[in-house]
Amino acid sequence: MNLNPDAALAQAALKLASRDVTRRAFERLAAYMNTAILGQPEFVDLLLVAVLADGHLLVEGAPGLAKTKAIKALARAIQCDDQRIQFTPDLLPSDLTGTDMYRPEDGSFRFQRGPVFHNFILADEINRAPAKVQAALLEAMAERQVTVGGKTYALPDLFLVMATQNPIEQEGTYPLPEAQLDRFLLHVRIDYPDMVAERQILRLVRGEAQGEEVSFGERVQQAVIFAARREALSTYMSEAVEDYILQLIAATRTPTRYGADLAGLVTYGASPRGTIALDRTARALAWLRGRDYVVPEDVQAIARPVLRHRILTSFEAQADGITSDSFIDALLARVPVS
Repeated sequence: MNLNPDAALAQAALKLASRDVTRRAFERLAAYMNTAILGQPEFVDLLLVAVLADGHLLVEGAPGLAKTKAIKALARAIQCDDQRIQFTPDLLPSDLTGTDMYRPEDGSFRFQRGPVFHNFILADEINRAPAKVQAALLEAMAERQVTVGGKTYALPDLFLVMATQNPIEQEGTYPLPEAQLDRFLLHVRIDYPDMVAERQILRLVRGEAQGEEVSFGERVQQAVIFAARREALSTYMSEAVEDYILQLIAATRTPTRYGADLAGLVTYGASPRGTIALDRTARALAWLRGRDYVVPEDVQAIARPVLRHRILTSFEAQADGITSDSFIDALLARVPVS
């Protein structure tokens, strides 16, 4: 059924108004996050990309780089709740998911929800937890549900896991299996802030110590987040940019097409999940940058955090000091843009 001209104009105006609301909301979010988390603009952008692309992050960085503060600041700005879970070697799956509690007054069991039933989860030092706990988190991340006692419980519609790894200390850790690594949309590495940013951090902390906390104002409703997701993931991508993504992913599997010196550097390339992740994150990044179309520069900007945990370099490459990041850089320099 065709709309009459007036109805079509009204619908278009409503759509533009909705888009204006979502863009303003994310502009406010970005400005607030960069004020609360100083010296980490790339980390802030990738966190917002994960929210828009509906994925999870694995964050690697030294202690004290505001990883915990970032997820809490984001939860304060959005109408949702957050939960920090400290992963330790003695953690049990039920400590994460919850368990059936016996009620002696009537002889029944009632499910007591665990900390995973929140919108934003900070899984601190995830590699310290044993395999069973990691498997429980994997189901939550992949299926957006938890199974306890043969029953399945749905997680919130707005659900994001930000897991952290400490690169300094590896004693007593359990390396994440490749299957779980692939479930993370992004693998983010953050470094120390520069001196200018660190001076600002020092002054910010002094101000907070006197009770002057950074304020966001009215929180963004979850409906706005979902509307922004729909807009971001419908961002136009030309067939040429799509071909560029496919060529990059194929190059991770057969790199010798782009140089004999790349032979033997990779044991496994990116899976089709990497293709989907690169597509979604490139669209989200383009939308964050204020465009309604994707350019190759968006793909190149997001390629490292999308692919670095999906490429398994060979022993020979590691012995020569070639990392997944340097391998991705080589591919970006050699794979032609259509």
